[in-house]
Amino acid sequence: MKGTPESRLVADEVWVSVILLNYNGSAWMKRCLETLQGQSIFNRMQIIIADNQSNDGSDHQAQDFTASWTNTLFIQNGCNLGFGGGVNLVTKHATGRYLFLLNPDVWLEPRCIEELYLAAEKANVGCAGVLVLDYDNDEIQSRGGIGFDLSGHGVEPPRGYVPTTLFMGHGFAFLRKDLFERIGGYDDLYFLYGEELDLCWRIWASGDKIVHAPMARIHHRGAVSVNPKGGSKVVEIRTNDSKRFYSNRNHLLSLLKNSQHLLLLLIVPSLLLYFVESVAGTILVGRWSFFERTFWQPVRECWRLRTHIQANRKSLRGFRKRGDLWMLRFLTWRFARWEDYRRFFRLGLPRIDAR
Repeated sequence: MKGTPESRLVADEVWVSVILLNYNGSAWMKRCLETLQGQSIFNRMQIIIADNQSNDGSDHQAQDFTASWTNTLFIQNGCNLGFGGGVNLVTKHATGRYLFLLNPDVWLEPRCIEELYLAAEKANVGCAGVLVLDYDNDEIQSRGGIGFDLSGHGVEPPRGYVPTTLFMGHGFAFLRKDLFERIGGYDDLYFLYGEELDLCWRIWASGDKIVHAPMARIHHRGAVSVNPKGGSKVVEIRTNDSKRFYSNRNHLLSLLKNSQHLLLLLIVPSLLLYFVESVAGTILVGRWSFFERTFWQPVRECWRLRTHIQANRKSLRGFRKRGDLWMLRFLTWRFARWEDYRRFFRLGLPRIDAR
């Protein structure tokens, strides 16, 4: 660790603590850090780089690049804790009013963090969502979710529509530190994928709100660990058994933990969707192990984690101000997975790796 927050920063000078969670991000680290340094409110930021024991040299790369920065902390987590676990471990060192939680496969336009800060402060809310663009151009990748479908998956706004509020931000959480702590932070057990639904559901249930900050522009590659071909461009649809396991299990966990009563019914169409997708994937790859990993194992894991689910439901009851009937306003008849399926016509059927 380079210094301590107390010795490197005066707490009341910090508006935003950026937590950059890294694991083997050497291909993206330099540009990410350059654009953090180029932020319009860089002198009001604290940068915490948390490394999940990378083995590609990106940890040393980050330390060398930021060696002269006076507002930066480097923390070696010592093992791969996943995104949520890695972030949770270091938030105690954050001195900013807000947290901005990132991976290194992004670069930020100069006013990105200032626009997020201004949007949250102007609306007097706990959380703001970015506009996510493709890494190499200005094509819109995501605005976040404006609601959820019958299976509980986040639904993007229609093309051309700019929402003012979001049900769910896209991955990169910008929220007040006290709110993050009050609702329990990330769930360490998720490890990878799906953290945003769980976190954002609890934000709304707690009585707070998520606004969209369309001028906060961030460019994102995404899926670099499972779909590396093409460099900064996505040229194929590629996934693997483990990604589908974590995505499916964590989505089921989010519904089981956060639904109060009525919205537990979302579990049924969600299971049906995963069953159909797992059968289709099994036929595509010709391996029964794919079905086992992507359907049976997520279901069994949710049963195994029933005590964890019950504990989280009890914790949520302690700060819940909005129940399922209120949350129904986010339910939409649009199908969240439709955009994923449309990509098949552009990039072809998915390639599935057995790992």
